[in-house]
Amino acid sequence: MLRNLITDAVVLFVSPSGENNRSVCVFSRELGIVYAILYGGPKSKLRGLVSPFNRGKMYLYRDTVKNSVKITDFDVTNFHQTFRESLFKSWAASLASEIVIKTKCGGSAGECWKIFNGFLDGIELSDEDSGRLGLVRFLWRYLELLGIRPDTSFCASCGKAFFSHTADSGSEHGKSNPAEHGSSGRTEYSRMEIAELTQTAAIYMPSENGFLCVSCSAPDKRGFRLCKQALHYLTAVSELEPKEVRSLQCTAKAANEMRDLTFYMIEAAAGQRLKSIESGLGIL
Repeated sequence: MLRNLITDAVVLFVSPSGENNRSVCVFSRELGIVYAILYGGPKSKLRGLVSPFNRGKMYLYRDTVKNSVKITDFDVTNFHQTFRESLFKSWAASLASEIVIKTKCGGSAGECWKIFNGFLDGIELSDEDSGRLGLVRFLWRYLELLGIRPDTSFCASCGKAFFSHTADSGSEHGKSNPAEHGSSGRTEYSRMEIAELTQTAAIYMPSENGFLCVSCSAPDKRGFRLCKQALHYLTAVSELEPKEVRSLQCTAKAANEMRDLTFYMIEAAAGQRLKSIESGLGIL
């Protein structure tokens, strides 16, 4: 890294360092994870700008003698004001930050930058219920970045398609249409619709990192059950544009099933328990 550098960056974590200084973990689009020192007391304007989840142009100086990086200036363009008003939003952002750090940006700082900041910008504009689905979408997309996201279209054992609208049935572009299977923008359903949507459609088996149909799953093996609506929602995240998926809604049962599954999978991918999940489970 050059001695002086300007980079697009977002602040992930800030902690005290000495009497007046701070240790800052920064996610740079060009450099990935960078640990830097911020000098200055409580009245420092720069100290107020370098706050968690703020994003913009950051000016860095590398001290080759001390082998350290110093933040010299920060031109903030995104502040995410609502994070200060919502415990869920701040905790969800902390979880996303912890994942980025523990997985080293998923091996691709550029792709990770788009997914991570898209998530932060999305929940900034969302209410908490929509934000929870946004967190599921972020985790599901991040699993793809890590290269371990399982296919939701077919049973990993027998190969049977979970949906009727697949490439084999000649649907448009060879993709399923989740909106036709209960993931529409409606938030209220009849009892009959709820009964159908909440039926178990597939079971995720960690040992195979794949989904099994009900016929292939063994009752003595533990797995994560997904109802029809949850499975279709994850398929929509995989196949549709983000703006299309944001209009889809889910029952509480489907949302909880997806949350439990993605939390398990992201911790397995990180190879350790994540503090944000462990301590904030009641919030997230």
